[in-house]
Amino acid sequence: MTERSASGLVLENVRISLKGRILVDLSLGVAPGRVATVMGPSGSGKSTLLAYVGGFLEPAFTAEGTVLLNGTDITRLAAHRRHVGILFQDDLLFPHLSVAGNLAFALPERVRGRAARRQRVEDALIEIGLEAHGERDPATLSGGQRARVALMRVLLSEPHALLLDEPFSKLDATLRAQIRDLVFAKARERELPVLLVTHDPADAEAAGNHVVSLSSP
Repeated sequence: MTERSASGLVLENVRISLKGRILVDLSLGVAPGRVATVMGPSGSGKSTLLAYVGGFLEPAFTAEGTVLLNGTDITRLAAHRRHVGILFQDDLLFPHLSVAGNLAFALPERVRGRAARRQRVEDALIEIGLEAHGERDPATLSGGQRARVALMRVLLSEPHALLLDEPFSKLDATLRAQIRDLVFAKARERELPVLLVTHDPADAEAAGNHVVSLSSP
């Protein structure tokens, strides 16, 4: 892996094509604790870009360019070795696990011992205001509560960058603003560079930083 000096998330000359049609052609940098927003209509390549950064781009696409995270070239690493967390439109909580079980699933292997892992989960629940919900079935939670659990599950995995694939789009306006502010605040606290894709100008305005627009397909 190549070591570079820049911190944060850096995309150098990233170009992604499908059947000869260029979807994405850009370079950008996202500093720790900041948010870069990629906007565009459906089919413009927003989620495809996240898939390339995260390491799970479908083989049907042709891609080139470099992805650097805190100075390390992660372009060719497997997804699980990139230390990149992602939130999708759906919370994707495991229905067969309790809320606490969902959170414990994300803990790194280095957190050893039942008591230590339980304490990490309890602290996480307190951090998102759900300290009494550990034994709940995720299906019994409200949309906002599920979004909080999904966020904390990603953060417990200790990512070095955060990708947001329109995770606020299914929430009502009030709840959308609350969860969006929470996500951005937690990213700032942990100094995580954030790459957000959205079609909503309100998301870009709330992010308050660099905006890249992708054209229609």
